[in-house]
Amino acid sequence: MHEIIQITISGPDRPGLSAALMEVLARYKTPVLDISQAVLHETLSLGLLIEVPPEAESSPLLKDLLYQAHTLGVQLEFQPISAEQYEHWVQAQGKQRHIITLLGRQLTAEHIARLTQIVFANGLNIDFITRLSGRLSLETIRHSPETACVEFSVRGTPHDKTAMRAAFLEMSKDLEVDIGLQEDNAYRRNRRLVAFDMDSTLIQAEVIDELAKEAGAGEEVARITERAMRGEIDFEQSLRQRVALLAGLPEAALEAVSHRLPLTEGASRLIVNLKRLGYKIAILSGGFTYFGNQLQTQFGIDYLCANELEIHDGRLTGGLSGPVVDGEHKARRLREIANREHISLEQVIAVGDGANDLPMLEMAGLGIAFHAKPKVRAGAQHAISNLGLDSILYFIGLRDREAT
Repeated sequence: MHEIIQITISGPDRPGLSAALMEVLARYKTPVLDISQAVLHETLSLGLLIEVPPEAESSPLLKDLLYQAHTLGVQLEFQPISAEQYEHWVQAQGKQRHIITLLGRQLTAEHIARLTQIVFANGLNIDFITRLSGRLSLETIRHSPETACVEFSVRGTPHDKTAMRAAFLEMSKDLEVDIGLQEDNAYRRNRRLVAFDMDSTLIQAEVIDELAKEAGAGEEVARITERAMRGEIDFEQSLRQRVALLAGLPEAALEAVSHRLPLTEGASRLIVNLKRLGYKIAILSGGFTYFGNQLQTQFGIDYLCANELEIHDGRLTGGLSGPVVDGEHKARRLREIANREHISLEQVIAVGDGANDLPMLEMAGLGIAFHAKPKVRAGAQHAISNLGLDSILYFIGLRDREAT
């Protein structure tokens, strides 16, 4: 007969506490079937599932454990588990699992309540909750909150995954937080390639709009750009229309514009950490190689694919050299890079803001619409609308203390 007991220990944490408790169990050669420990604000919560050895059934094992807990100043509770309950728990390990990432400038009980209600409504059970963001002082929280992130490991199959994503998207809009939902599998823990759009993703500008200002055609080009990013007109057609308005612009204007292009919040920190972790990085952009080359040099970008402005006698001709890098071209190039690097598309992260980014966002294992138009947010698997690019580090499970 199997005697299975669940043990819950709680109280002030201190070095050597777990070792002292486990030493008691070790004396009786006790099999440990499961173990989980967490420390919240210097308070320990330790859970054990043990099988009492047949030769120890009539021994003072539990009495000795209670005495040790009393000596250590912690609370200890026992709960017998039937063999049927244990086997039911074992069978549950084959269920699908997901990781839900909740992040914002600051998280409150309202955010967590809304998220957990959505989880419950979809028939999922929360197994673990982990904070990924660093500890903040009260002064920081009150006056200049930065980023807070909590990760939920949930078990089960959602009743309706599309509806669940829609509910998270609505919550993001209402409460100004970002939420990621990923299947918890080997690919999620083994991403290897990140592909970025450039304009309004890595940099906080649409370069062609800035060039148009230099050419005196700013308002007209901006109108066409906005329609293209919303997906209202064909990207290639819109790009050729806009580039034609740059005809005659001096080549020197490219350098002048490059000096006033700000990086997006968190871009530098994100790329530095991705490179440190061994990721390959690509820029796949409907923008221009002149500006992509500068980012490639600055950050050591591995791959660059963008449009080439045609220049003759030191001035832009209003045309392009080579094929237009549109949405399909980006997706095709992404697949080529993944094949070259021997990387599954499931191991790829793609990040962009425009309608022309959707093909590569849909192709990647983790596609992220970054501060994107509503149509793009709705069509992408994930969206970041409230924080900087470095919040993507949370999506790959990186804690603040592990980042530089």
